[in-house]
Amino acid sequence: MFLKLNHQKLEAFSITRQFVLECYKLTNILPSDERFGMATQIRRAALSVYLNIAEGASRKSVAERKRYYEIARGSIIEIDAALDIANDLGYLSNYYTNKLGETMVSSFKLLSGLIISTSKN
Repeated sequence: MFLKLNHQKLEAFSITRQFVLECYKLTNILPSDERFGMATQIRRAALSVYLNIAEGASRKSVAERKRYYEIARGSIIEIDAALDIANDLGYLSNYYTNKLGETMVSSFKLLSGLIISTSKN
């Protein structure tokens, strides 16, 4: 917000910001009894994606940078698995998931690209 650093120039950073916002919107429609369960877990994992990209981009070590990007990508997979359960429980039946899905897929692809490009260094 106040610092102007290189991670803010990454497309993955801006796309995952949208992904985090979509995850937060989704968790607002989950049943109240999921407030401290699934909703909290999805929010924590979504924020982890965004924050790990920021922190990873600041690392000087290529291996460290790659590891942060891998952790971010793992959090996307975690959210996808949680959404499988939410869908099975019928929590998503009245929620338009297209934008969430699009930002998730884009985030995953961009992170995979960062991981591959980091591996080449």
